[in-house]
Amino acid sequence: MSKITTGTYVLVADGEKALFLRNDGDAEDLHLVVASKKEQENPATHDQGTHKPGRMGDTGVGQRSALADTDWHQLAKDRFADDLADLLYTRVHKGEIERLVIVAAPGVLGELRDKLHKEVEACVVSEVPKTLTNHPVDEIEKSVAAA
Repeated sequence: MSKITTGTYVLVADGEKALFLRNDGDAEDLHLVVASKKEQENPATHDQGTHKPGRMGDTGVGQRSALADTDWHQLAKDRFADDLADLLYTRVHKGEIERLVIVAAPGVLGELRDKLHKEVEACVVSEVPKTLTNHPVDEIEKSVAAA
C-alpha cells in the first residue's frame, strides 16, 4: 500500500522556499494541489554584511589574523528550517496535517529533521532528499510517486 493517501501533505522545501501540497488524488494516482507557499528573502552574504571581517592580534609582535566573516546567507537558511519546523508543529497540533511527506534538499532535510517536534515526526510517512522547489507540480508528483 502506498504511504501517500488522499489528504497527505507534501512539503517541498529548500533553504529559502517551501511549498505545501495536498494529495487530492488517491494512493494509486497522485494529484498534488498547492495548499500554501512560504518564501523568505535571502540575499547573498556579501549583500547582507556591512563591514569587513574582523581582525585579531596574534602572539607575535605586530601580527594580526583575519577572522572569518559570518555566513549570513547560510544562517538565514538554518533559521528558515527552524521556522518550517515551528509551522509544521502548529499545523500538526491543530489537526490540519495527519500525514506528511517531506521533499527537501539533503542539507535542509537534515536541518529540518533535527528540529522537528515528536508530534510532527509521528506524521512523517516518507522523506525524499531532492531539491524540487523550482519544478512544476507534475514533475514533483512523479518524483514523489517514484520514491
